[in-house]
Amino acid sequence: MIGLVTDSTSQIPEVLVDRYDVRVVPIFVNVDGSEYREGVDLSADDFWNRFADGRVPIVKTAQPSPGAFLNVYRELEAAGATEIISVHVGEEHSGTINSARLAAEMVDAEVFVVDSGTASFGVACCVWEAADVIAAGGSAVEAAKQATEIAPEIGTAFIIQALSFAMSGGRFDPELPTGSDGVVVLAGHGSNLDVVAASTTVDGLCDQMIERFLADGGPIRAGICLADPATLPFTLGLEQRLRDADIDVEMVRYRVGPSIAAHTGPGTAGGFWYPRRSS
Repeated sequence: MIGLVTDSTSQIPEVLVDRYDVRVVPIFVNVDGSEYREGVDLSADDFWNRFADGRVPIVKTAQPSPGAFLNVYRELEAAGATEIISVHVGEEHSGTINSARLAAEMVDAEVFVVDSGTASFGVACCVWEAADVIAAGGSAVEAAKQATEIAPEIGTAFIIQALSFAMSGGRFDPELPTGSDGVVVLAGHGSNLDVVAASTTVDGLCDQMIERFLADGGPIRAGICLADPATLPFTLGLEQRLRDADIDVEMVRYRVGPSIAAHTGPGTAGGFWYPRRSS
């Protein structure tokens, strides 16, 4: 048995968690002085409710402890796992992977800790690939290799509307130019993101994002996000464009939870994709 583990910054949806029996270690989120575990004590809906009526909560995040990973690894060992693949948010974004590495040294199972080099659903893309290798009968070594190799090919396109909120977190360049109504569109691979011209309409913004998804012309796997409820028109628009695409698209929807929303704020829309390799 090969166990699969990730952290909650992956925003991995339940459909993939259930399909591949993925264990998710929660990130700690502090909202207005109260600490929660993402997806355990604080759901995406609960988090977004904190922004109702124009409120802007103070949000901070913290990585899981090595003990949190150790508990999950031991649970997998007890269930029969002799090897574990643990895929996490990139080291340049968080110290989460260091906690996983420390825990990996404390168990008998061989743990392959994979630095995805990305964040949000980009991490889940790496998990998805590793899981398919395992499901097809591949080894843990092969699965970890596939997850590592696919990482640089993962693309993202998204909009940020709460610019002051996003810039206050320090993850985005404060000199980023903005389009109409303060919307900035970012697209690229990994941490190499470029600003693209912003439209003034939902349809226009969806067209600009999907153009990036379909640029290579080959089959893809894609995750489209839903953040706060006001972003649903973007979610539906992107999903419909992918359904209408001339290429083969395997698509899931994921929620933008507090560990990512703490850096992007409300109004975020878009998603991730990568070239489909496995069946």
